[in-house]
Order: sequence, then structure tokens, then C-alpha cells
Amino acid sequence: MDIIVFVKRVPDTSEADINISPDGLHIIEKDLVFDINESDKYAVEEAVQIKEKLGGSVTAITLGTDSSEDVLRRCLATGVDQAIRLTDEAFRDSDACGTARVLAAAVKDLKYDLILTGVQANDDLQSQVGPVLAEYLGLLHVTVVNKLEIDGKIARVHRELEGGVEDVLEVRLPAVLTIQTGINEPRYVSIMGIRKASRLEIKVRNAADLSLSPDGVGQKASQVKIEKLFIPVSNKATEILTGSLDEMTQKLAGIIKEKGGIS
Repeated sequence: MDIIVFVKRVPDTSEADINISPDGLHIIEKDLVFDINESDKYAVEEAVQIKEKLGGSVTAITLGTDSSEDVLRRCLATGVDQAIRLTDEAFRDSDACGTARVLAAAVKDLKYDLILTGVQANDDLQSQVGPVLAEYLGLLHVTVVNKLEIDGKIARVHRELEGGVEDVLEVRLPAVLTIQTGINEPRYVSIMGIRKASRLEIKVRNAADLSLSPDGVGQKASQVKIEKLFIPVSNKATEILTGSLDEMTQKLAGIIKEKGGIS
């Protein structure tokens, strides 16, 4: 069973003061602590557990600058067999579709039976890359997977739905699955494992290596563009709407329109 798992390096902003860059399009990364994306940790662990049970190999891939190599080395220390970093100035500020286009190009010539990603990235919470990647590759996909069983070329997948409901289905491999936190218990990465991983090769691929035109990725090709980032103003004011359902609906629609939510 040959598995590809995509991972992302993200900032830990849970207890940090966030500052916006002068251009209003990025956060200032100085003094922020970075780590592997939370749900990606579970995707890596799931991939390694499947390899340990069924044999094969696991390849971890990330898109980022050389600072992202620490994420890949953590994956190698966990039990991943090889790592690839995708980097090019042309990839900068790609939207979800652009990112998925780069990832799809990276795996088109690789051997795989299964592709795993985290269910979403902590920094944008979009949950789009996995499904779009599957579309580019022409593969079936299943999202929010919290239990996985492999039987030959069939994956029996449990997925979490709203309201505590669980969906169980079977999908033929190869397929793309987005992994939910809690599917397993990510293993402790030892200092010895990290030292060993520091000596392993990480392959690097750019746009030319992937036969991607710079005009087809990055901000130039993005259909979704960030216009402005800002820190929300904390406000304790509360307004309680009264009246009939129709009256409250009209009042609510008026408030949303006043605040610029609808035109």
C-alpha cells in the first residue's frame, strides 16, 4: 500500500498577538511558533499505521519555503519513508484551487494507492484543497474521515456528519481522504528519531520540475483573492429582537444590510 500524505506548516495563533503586515494581506510571522497542521498530524499517523499493517511506503509532501522542512522532518521521524517539498515564488498566494493544482502536478508521476490530507488547515479553515485535488486527479474522495479500514482495493470509511451522525461507506482505491482529528493517537516523536530524520534527504521540486506555467498558479491564477486582513473589533453590545417571526426577520435583514452583509 503506497500512500501519499499532504501536510502544511501553520502558525500557532491560539495564544499569540496577531499583527497584520503593512500591505494588509498577510500576518506578521515574526515571533510566531509554527508546527505541523493539527489534522495533518492524524493523517500522517494514519498513513504510517496502514503501512505498518499492510506494508508499502508513505511519502509526505508539503508546499512551502525551506522553513517548511521541519514539518517534513517530523513526518520522517514519525515513520514516513520519503519527503518532497514544493517551492517556487510562482506558488505564492495560491488559492485553494491553485494549491490543489500544484499538489496534483506533484503526484501525477508518483505511484500511490491512497492519498490523505488533513480535514482542514488551521490557518484558513477552508477544507477545500482535498476535494479539489481529487477533482484534478479524477479520483473519488471522502471528507471528515474518523475511521478507516482497508481491504484490498476497497476502503471502508466512517465519516463524521452534523449532529453526531456517522456515515459509513465503501470507496474503491485509489481515492483521496481528508482525515479528522481523533481518528487515532499520533505517536510521540523521540529526539533520536528527529536526529535520524535530520540526516535524510528531502527532495525539492519547483514549477519547472512540475511542468507548471507560472501564469497557471499563484496569485495570477487565483479566483479567490484576499483584499484585506484585519483584527475584528471586540464589541459587547447586544440587541435582542422582539416581535413576530416576520417582524424579527425584517429587523434582522435590515441590520445585516446596514452592516454591509447584503446589498
